[in-house]
Amino acid sequence: MPFYEYIADAEPGCAHCRGGFTVLQRLSDPTLDSCPQCRTPIRRVISPPSLVSGQSDLKPSRLEQAGFTQYRKVGKGVYEKTAGKGPGVISAD
Repeated sequence: MPFYEYIADAEPGCAHCRGGFTVLQRLSDPTLDSCPQCRTPIRRVISPPSLVSGQSDLKPSRLEQAGFTQYRKVGKGVYEKTAGKGPGVISAD
């Protein structure tokens, strides 16, 4: 179920709808047309999605704390351990 953001469409509105509020609704639920607290007309606001970039916090120390092992490629079919437990080198040989 997605979260939808709503904001007061008219003045004055209450403290709840004037600054905007978020509602968890099903896709099949109808769009709200008034504030649930003061009945002021409201409108749904389209906001940008939250995206995670390709690079996250992959510091070796944090990976080890989480119990992961990280390897980096050092040659054709050869990987060297940079964090965690496990063999120091993995090779295709």
